[in-house]
Amino acid sequence: MKRRTFFATALVAGLGFTVQAQAATQWDLASAYPAFNFHSQNLTQFAKDVGAATQGDLKITVHSGASLFKMPEIKRAVQGNQAQAGEFFMVSFQNEWQPFGLDGLPFLAGNYDEAWKLYQAQKPALQKKLDQQGMVLLYAVAWPPQSIYSNKPINSGADLKGMKWRVYSPTTARIGELVGAQPVTIQEAELSQALATGVIEGLITSSATGADNKLYENMKYFTNVQAWIPKNAVVANKKAVEALSPASRDALLKAAAAAEKRGWDESRKVDADSIAKLKAGGMEIVEPSAQLKADLTKVGDTVIQEWTAKAGDDGKQILDAYRASK
Repeated sequence: MKRRTFFATALVAGLGFTVQAQAATQWDLASAYPAFNFHSQNLTQFAKDVGAATQGDLKITVHSGASLFKMPEIKRAVQGNQAQAGEFFMVSFQNEWQPFGLDGLPFLAGNYDEAWKLYQAQKPALQKKLDQQGMVLLYAVAWPPQSIYSNKPINSGADLKGMKWRVYSPTTARIGELVGAQPVTIQEAELSQALATGVIEGLITSSATGADNKLYENMKYFTNVQAWIPKNAVVANKKAVEALSPASRDALLKAAAAAEKRGWDESRKVDADSIAKLKAGGMEIVEPSAQLKADLTKVGDTVIQEWTAKAGDDGKQILDAYRASK
């Protein structure tokens, strides 16, 4: 009797172990932004939602602050399944595929409503490209609009000439060339040190990045040109997604859709809050002059024409769909 009980107990324990093992699918999600950034907070909530919806069948651990992979490495890490999911800044990969840089084109989309329409036009081609690369698009969220930080007033394009200009994408590099600035490639994690040591003298980035990195400690002016509204894409390895149970896969995609809406709503709020933080930190908030707008629009037209020539049919179809939606 004791022996039978022992085997029964062992069998139950073994079955329990098997169920537990099957339930414990672990994913690592790599991100380059600090834990307090709104994108990172959205990722954390997304991971919690997935864990709750799958009842522990899928557990996602978010690694923020480039603690798992540096920003330029994250996309490839997801493709190779070194990380099952990750977040990357799409415009930084424009040279790989031109439509990745679409939402970094100057003055193509000047507000959140236009940026959302641009994303909807871009999304089918984006999903197809990522699928070809062995990934699934989970969601994408916009940064606040990109504006100019500097230590001197910027009243025209000529005021940017000779400035050590931080770049993070082919477009920001090309803008620097067109205005006669000196492009310097700096990732966000290196931004504060680059400013403090004079490696860069000016940059174009979002109000959120400026507030997160306390740019008011090294920069005096924020010129609110709202040049473009770029996005982060959150992706997963395709094979990792396919290995999930149908129920877990459905829960993952539903949580992703919720994260996308939450992220866009939060981005609008963060923009206003971040500009207030910059002002409270002593930065002067300046609206662009008519001359600066005209100069930058001219630069933007050149950049868009060059992009369109490189992007081919994919780019043309996206632009046509976007312009038809406006």
